[in-house]
Amino acid sequence: MKKIAVLTSGGDAPGMNAAIRAVVRYGIGMGLEVMGVERGLQGLIDDLFIPMNMRSVSDIIHRGGTILKTARCPEFKEEAGQQKAIKNLRARGVEGIIVIGGDGSFMGAKALTDRGFPSIGIPGTIDNDLAYTDYTLGFDTACNTILDAINKIRDTMSSHERVSIVEVMGRNCGDLALYTGLCGGAEVIVVPEHPLSVDQILENLTGGAANGKTSGIIVLAEGAGSADVLKKELTARSDLVFKSTRLGHVQRGGSPSCRDRYLGTCFGVRAVELLKQGIGNRIVGIKNHKFYDMDIVEGIAMKKEFDLELYQKAMIVGR
Repeated sequence: MKKIAVLTSGGDAPGMNAAIRAVVRYGIGMGLEVMGVERGLQGLIDDLFIPMNMRSVSDIIHRGGTILKTARCPEFKEEAGQQKAIKNLRARGVEGIIVIGGDGSFMGAKALTDRGFPSIGIPGTIDNDLAYTDYTLGFDTACNTILDAINKIRDTMSSHERVSIVEVMGRNCGDLALYTGLCGGAEVIVVPEHPLSVDQILENLTGGAANGKTSGIIVLAEGAGSADVLKKELTARSDLVFKSTRLGHVQRGGSPSCRDRYLGTCFGVRAVELLKQGIGNRIVGIKNHKFYDMDIVEGIAMKKEFDLELYQKAMIVGR
């Protein structure tokens, strides 16, 4: 293999630039020509290829987002879209590709491998919702961003003796809420994997009040409900004063943490090594502190297991 490409797809995540940098520099170091594809899988269809060199990725390891831009691409799910992408790949002489993104992006990588272009997936999503890897790229930074917000919100809640409902991302996976709730000392954590009724939430808050607490934090994953709606429901059933905060896209941005720079770099290196051997249809990950790779289909099919034991401990120590 002499020429490879790299792209970022789906939602952006801190650490993507670290992965791009590693792919480009390690790839060149291995004797490969590297091209970047702008705007994800859509860029394959629109022929948005740019040559990459050592200087192309200077001073990006500390930057959030992705220098290659990203987009969602429903067109790539169709045969016609995939054929356009393949035509452009062949015209550019690309022999293998690295896709940084989530499960949807990985299916795109599989489609390319099936059509003769070995592809490797790197897990880039702040939700940490891929079961085959202990951590996804961007999760740690997002946790730190949320934790910083919780710390600041708690100052005001303590001063005014109120309870804040902090809504965080996590449509199908409650890891962001669980880890930030635990580390932020939240009184209540609400996740889609373990729903709580209004009565259960109030019971936890009442228990804290009995121990002298006059303020509190509820961390709510977006997949478990809306902060504004929960605020109305709790207000109607309690004398406590509730406030709601939806953190939104601030969770995606920011300079990547040490862990995410480390993961991005090591994921990128592993992906290049696989392509150099002509291997495709794999996704890289980390398990028990060891980097490894596995089949895309098998990895996506794995069911994410919520850490119920950790959740229960977090709810106890939060009271």
